[in-house]
Amino acid sequence: MIKFVSSLLAFFAALTAVAENCLVSLVRYGELPGGEAVHLYTLKNANGMVVEITNYGGIVTRMLVPDRYGKLEDVVLGYNSLDGYLEATPYFGAIVGVYGNRIAGGRFELDGKAYQLTTNSEAGGVPVHLHGGTKGLDKVLWAARPSVQKNGASLVLNYVHPDGAEGFPGNIRMRVVYKLTNQNALEVSYRATTDKSTVINLTQHSYYNLNGNGRGTPLEHELMINADHITPVTAQMVPTGELMPVKGTPFDFTSPAKPGDQIGGDHPQLELGGGFDHNWVLNRSEEGLQLAATVYEPQSGRFMEVLTEEPGIQYYAGNFLDGSIIGKEGQPYEFRSGFCLETQHYPDSPNHPNFPSTRLDPGEIYKTKTVYRFSVR
Repeated sequence: MIKFVSSLLAFFAALTAVAENCLVSLVRYGELPGGEAVHLYTLKNANGMVVEITNYGGIVTRMLVPDRYGKLEDVVLGYNSLDGYLEATPYFGAIVGVYGNRIAGGRFELDGKAYQLTTNSEAGGVPVHLHGGTKGLDKVLWAARPSVQKNGASLVLNYVHPDGAEGFPGNIRMRVVYKLTNQNALEVSYRATTDKSTVINLTQHSYYNLNGNGRGTPLEHELMINADHITPVTAQMVPTGELMPVKGTPFDFTSPAKPGDQIGGDHPQLELGGGFDHNWVLNRSEEGLQLAATVYEPQSGRFMEVLTEEPGIQYYAGNFLDGSIIGKEGQPYEFRSGFCLETQHYPDSPNHPNFPSTRLDPGEIYKTKTVYRFSVR
């Protein structure tokens, strides 16, 4: 058996599959403190775009995207090696959940039964549950299977979140598929089932800088968010339950605007968040993928579109980056040097019946998809 497993690992370590000019390969990335091997998977398309993903946390470690002249640059923040992600990380590039974003006090009820989740963050002096807890999906080893299809290279990740872990009820079976297409799109598809009623809200937490890793400030990018409202927050950074119109406020990105021109505005929600760190309520007219946001970087010409089936998107401007994190190529990640666009259901939804439900019952399938599509102008 040991010989068979060793042969199988050797086979996968040497795997390089090619179809329609798409490629997927893997190398050993390191190991966890318990000795478990971690691998790094490289997806490459016909245009030379490259996405590197590790099965530890489902983390996107690199994303090489061409500019208007065809030059490839890494547009996501992260570390040079696995050690950085193991030591400390603000969720760089990871899959987060079981419940992405915050749940007030880590508490919610289902069918009259109260559940207490791990509280691993604090805002306004009150503990909250954030991004899955102390050991969320960003800190687990996913089972990985690379594959190549007609129009893309994929990485299929599977994980079973045990009943009671971090306080969540149910054995929750999850699958996340990353697919890099020849249209320079990274598709992220999520699927989950449970054997007990639970709540779930998965998202992807890459920090972007379309000018290239460590170059310039994303505050000069041009951002559009297809939303007329946000869910305003309390001092604990959890929603009040209301919807706030963005018109006439610094939160209005219904037309492309530079965040740097608006983030210093005089608005109580900016003071509470230390800048932009809020959920935008997307304008949706039908089911399926719809445009949620666009980002344009004028110097490189890179243009990113975010399409999703989700009802909300968290725009986070990197307000907690402060230069203390040393990232790739020895770059210190300064204040607001990366931004996130996390597609999601609304934060704290289990405690707000008027929000779209995040409940998942046995026999149901949680299924959602988000696409990050790149082009140039």
